[in-house]
Amino acid sequence: MKENKNNADKKVSKEEYMYHNTELLLKKYRDVVLSIEASAIHTQMRCEFEFDGEFEDLFEISCAAGAEFSGVNIQEQMRTVERNKKMLKIIENAVNVLRARNIYGEEYYWILYYTYLSDKPCKTTEVIIDSINRKIEEYISWTSYFRLRKKAISSLGDILWGFTTKECLPIVNELLL
Repeated sequence: MKENKNNADKKVSKEEYMYHNTELLLKKYRDVVLSIEASAIHTQMRCEFEFDGEFEDLFEISCAAGAEFSGVNIQEQMRTVERNKKMLKIIENAVNVLRARNIYGEEYYWILYYTYLSDKPCKTTEVIIDSINRKIEEYISWTSYFRLRKKAISSLGDILWGFTTKECLPIVNELLL
């Protein structure tokens, strides 16, 4: 019975798993970049079709005049695109801080870049490791890559979330008692 209780304690709820999950955020990075590009193209095409003009010109004129695209979901689409762009900028800034401030920042940067952030994903882990090894001074092996990737993600999470990372929450909760 005691063993079942320990196993239940070890199970993590979906909410806890997703809460400040830096690796999941990084895995979605390329999808969000692609989504922003596709959404911007779609919005521009829709605007040109519905309003018979260039999107940028129409949007600029309408904003200056205080007009709204009533009945058209273009404003909501643009807000979503802008919100996603801001989130990407936050991630990019955090990665740049990691690169500049962490003692292993250069290695971590290239690990994160080739694993999650590059425009085109690498086909295999071997290609990722080869690409990293061309950028850094010290050679990293297969096992080192996985160990360093975990540390890079954790360090990035510390920058993004501060003391609210999954790893720090139990400590913070103890301090607040």
